[in-house]
Amino acid sequence: MKKYSFLNRALTVIMLFLSTAALFTSCKENIDESNLYTFTGETIEDYLANREDQFGSFNYILKRIGYDKILSAYGMYTCFAPNNDAIATYLDSLYNDPVNTENPHNGMTAPGLEGLTDSLCNDIALFHLLPTEVMGVNMSNGMTLSTMLGRDINTSIDSISGATVVNRYSFITSMDNELENGVLHEISQVLQRSNRLMAGEMEQHLDIFSLFSQALKITGLADSLTAQVRTNFDEVKNSYDFYVPKECILGYTIFAETDETLKENGINSVEDLANYANEVYANCAQPGSGWYDYYRNKGYQVSTGTDYTSPFNALNMFMRYHILKYKVPYDKLVRSFNEVSKVMLFEYNETMLPYTLLKVVRSSGKRYINYYATNSTLTDRIAELASANMQTVVDLGIEVQSDNIQALNGYIHPIKGMLVYNSQVPRGVLNERMRFDDTSFLGEMMSNNFRMISDQEVRALNGGKSGKRGSLSGDYIRFPNGFFENLRIYNGDATGLLYLSGQSNGWSNYQGDEFNCQGTFDFAFRLPPVPDGTYELRMGYTANGNRGMLQFYLGRNSNISSMQALDIPLDMRHEPSSSISPDGTTVVPDVVTGWSLYTNHEDMGVESDADMRNLGYMRGPLYYTVGKGGSTVARANRQDLRRIITRQQFEQGDYWLRFKTVLPNNTNAEFHLDYIELCPENVYNNTQYIEDMY
Repeated sequence: MKKYSFLNRALTVIMLFLSTAALFTSCKENIDESNLYTFTGETIEDYLANREDQFGSFNYILKRIGYDKILSAYGMYTCFAPNNDAIATYLDSLYNDPVNTENPHNGMTAPGLEGLTDSLCNDIALFHLLPTEVMGVNMSNGMTLSTMLGRDINTSIDSISGATVVNRYSFITSMDNELENGVLHEISQVLQRSNRLMAGEMEQHLDIFSLFSQALKITGLADSLTAQVRTNFDEVKNSYDFYVPKECILGYTIFAETDETLKENGINSVEDLANYANEVYANCAQPGSGWYDYYRNKGYQVSTGTDYTSPFNALNMFMRYHILKYKVPYDKLVRSFNEVSKVMLFEYNETMLPYTLLKVVRSSGKRYINYYATNSTLTDRIAELASANMQTVVDLGIEVQSDNIQALNGYIHPIKGMLVYNSQVPRGVLNERMRFDDTSFLGEMMSNNFRMISDQEVRALNGGKSGKRGSLSGDYIRFPNGFFENLRIYNGDATGLLYLSGQSNGWSNYQGDEFNCQGTFDFAFRLPPVPDGTYELRMGYTANGNRGMLQFYLGRNSNISSMQALDIPLDMRHEPSSSISPDGTTVVPDVVTGWSLYTNHEDMGVESDADMRNLGYMRGPLYYTVGKGGSTVARANRQDLRRIITRQQFEQGDYWLRFKTVLPNNTNAEFHLDYIELCPENVYNNTQYIEDMY
């Protein structure tokens, strides 16, 4: 398909600028309100049909697949409506496309509207519709939206005009036309979806990625990035009307150096890139000195030869560290919800280089990979982040560009630096307390757009229904066994695993969401892989009387026979209580957990933190608040707890954490998991500083 030209963009910007200028030069009585909020009393279909000279072509496409009737009925939809000129230009680009020789005319049988097949009409229409209402204010900071086609679109703000843009080229020319059954945004161009897989889409951008594209081919990785959907999981016999996905969408994310970035680093050919990879990875698995613990522990030898398809070849390793086995758009690389203002936002991602992580942080609205500061998650203060003199920024990280190049099964993000798994990553970047939201180590949550999904979106997927089982009722997702690669359910439907996004609730959860289930649960997660070392493994949860009681097990694989029980069972029903002595001089902590309100202590709870740790517990972190925008931090909430599961040596590789109820007769007891922490010994047991409370 044709690329959006700079001239078209410039003309659109000029038109938007002129219309905006008119707002400020006219008298108040003559303000042009065409780009402002309107309410017409019409349905979305009425709006289009009543403006035939503007939207007749788009409405024709909707009628071809019967969606004119749906958009005339009750509901709550978002429609991005291209005008007739935009449709004509788009259809001309399809029919006269000189590139797609495998599918002449992109499937069109003739020029113009009549040449569209029903399949094309379906794809075009549904790619411009959302099953929920999304207003302009929601799109102002850039967001990813899941269309009724099941494909993403992305919004951003144009740097020149300040206007909202969809997919980097289609300007919203009239926003927030609120209608009886949703909202309509008029757009300047048809939204174009790519039907190419990852490597094929990259080939459409050889002016940017010619060297990276070649390397993807000669390593054989281009042929492996083809997965799109999986359906081989168990059927749920009783969903209690909760939404149960029928298919699992798969995908990938590539962080790719541009030709410009490679040239800046003296790389002008694939041979140059292979030589660079050899320099970085040749000694990474050497006994004693190597930093890639997994390969070193296995005794694997890194090859610097020309068999680039070998997983032990340096260039192959270089490329795989750039790829995630799930798709993540730019705005979701780092999640924001209920964090306090002073902290840096972060996420950890597992790459296709076996058992390696990369860290993405958000700073000043931008995303950076593998930001590194010394003494991270340590502090020399009480209840505050570290002073500047104890933390030195060694590496600001590699900036990710916000281009959101989208293939059929994933995203390609250009990066402005050389991304490598060198010694600085395991020994520096990841040498900190690592907190993983419960969904972040399940890649399918990202690929299916389930992570932090709104209740409204879940209800739309579920045909307007809400589920209920025992005390759990609402717009939740129930997952069948086998849906996740990194999760095993051992007793079928007896474990009713639910995802609760919590985006519209005031729960005290990190990022708002949680996994929850009722019944005689017995299941295991594969933990995120960490470099070799001694770690403290912790689980974050909120206690209440509806919870269950469970036993933890840990094993090197998902077989039950390999798992060993850890510590005594955790009773999640126990809600800590604390008091002040009658004379007002002494804080009386909770007997079981040692919890007390940290602000009642002169040292802000430092000494009582140690007492809690001796009992196997920690307070919640200062990092987030109870509910979005809440005034109470998790550390001050008595229900917010961290259970220390084990302190032990971990090797870079597989570890599975099993959760099994010890109340088999209580089928309504709830399991709750919010997040996992893996904290290295030099942080939780540092001799000079203390672990920060965040």
